[in-house]
Amino acid sequence: MKRVLIANRGEIAVRIIRTLRDLGLTSIAVYSDPDRAALHVLVADEAYRLGPGLARESYLSIPRVIEVARAARADAIHPGYGFLSENAEFAQAVQDAGMIFIGPSPSTIARLGNKLAAREIARAAGAPLVPGSPGPVADVAAASAAAKTIGYPLMLKAAAGGGGKGMRVLRSADDLGSAFELTRGEAKAAFGDDSVYLERFVERPRHVEAQILADAHGNVVFLGERDCSVQRRHQKVVEETPSPIFTPSIRAKFAEAAIAIARAANYVNAGTVEFIADPDGNFYFLEVNTRLQVEHPVTEMVTGLDLVAEQVKIADGQKLALPSASLAPRGASIECRIYAEDASRNFMPSAGEVTRLRLPAGPGIRTDAGVYQGFQVPIEYDPLIAKVVSWGEDRAQAVARIRRALEETVVEGLTSNVAFHRWLLARPEFILGDVHTGFLGESFTPDALKATPEAEEVALLAASLHAHARALSVRPVERGPSQWRYADRIASRER
Repeated sequence: MKRVLIANRGEIAVRIIRTLRDLGLTSIAVYSDPDRAALHVLVADEAYRLGPGLARESYLSIPRVIEVARAARADAIHPGYGFLSENAEFAQAVQDAGMIFIGPSPSTIARLGNKLAAREIARAAGAPLVPGSPGPVADVAAASAAAKTIGYPLMLKAAAGGGGKGMRVLRSADDLGSAFELTRGEAKAAFGDDSVYLERFVERPRHVEAQILADAHGNVVFLGERDCSVQRRHQKVVEETPSPIFTPSIRAKFAEAAIAIARAANYVNAGTVEFIADPDGNFYFLEVNTRLQVEHPVTEMVTGLDLVAEQVKIADGQKLALPSASLAPRGASIECRIYAEDASRNFMPSAGEVTRLRLPAGPGIRTDAGVYQGFQVPIEYDPLIAKVVSWGEDRAQAVARIRRALEETVVEGLTSNVAFHRWLLARPEFILGDVHTGFLGESFTPDALKATPEAEEVALLAASLHAHARALSVRPVERGPSQWRYADRIASRER
């Protein structure tokens, strides 16, 4: 493996390119027309055009990606996350083209990509499961019958896909009829599959996931858990490791369940086994993400590993050779996803030019960004523009450092969620680690980000003082004869 094409964009493409450079491999970027001057294009060794701005005609076009990979003489393709990363057809197309897919096998992606099939694998592995329907429910009548057995509240979920789409909470039988058709329609539009099933809804759950690595030689390791309970619209915005609710005994059982599921699925490469947990620490299998996660940096911060490098080595047929210290994570880490979105308007995506950008640094801080000052953030794609990550000897230090980092972070020219993160990390619930997946829905309102009259007055005063100081520092330049020209005249006379 010498030449690797990254079938992605943004911060994850930049992050993968950096590891490829560390490994001495050639990085090949791809881009759509709006991304012609994107950061991942500028930092890659080579870059090739995919197509127009529509994702289905560029980043989601399997024929086009394969065509470009062949033209670029790529040996392998890394899918990143999102787009085609969990598409079994794409993984198969990569292999059929004679290239290495840096991820699990197509058959593993297909089996685990269906949540019902994944539940059966987890059941066979002896992992704890949330009570639910044994298979898809074909119509409202079948769903009603299953609901009576399982009991309310329920979660109606699409069998395919993920990302928080195709999911609805049902509090009573009165909610079932309308929710059933809406969920099926959403599932069909998003995933091309309208199959849905029922699951008992766990009240005030935490979302906790296991990072695993598995090679083709039968070795599977658990690299700790990540707590991803702070979510908006079923999508994560803050992640941390370790989970505040895990004890050593809970962690040991958690690791055992995750490894058993990976073995039962014949899993190879990096993957994430996701669970929900109740306030007492009881956890239940949710799904498997057959790819690198957005939040993988927190695991890297506490283990010292480069998960992308491990992915490449595994795909190249190498055995896992991890130092024992990596299996005993040190300290705590927190990640905040910086989105180009307006939290005061229901987290509506924002687009436009980044006119000013200052990313944080300092002890215990890492920043993965996909933009630069002057870049035009397009509206066509996910609005994630950067990730700010902290590390500390313990959770208290990790919280203090991420709060300091967010105070240093400046994104201007478009609306970002930096202010939202500052509000969130100052909340006593977060500081105590007492959050759940519905926390933001219960606690956050747009008014939370409104400045008080006193704060606005201070901001205006500071702006006025800054403008006044700048005006005093600028002096008109007195124009006169050029000193260079004067020196030349003197020299001419002497000659």
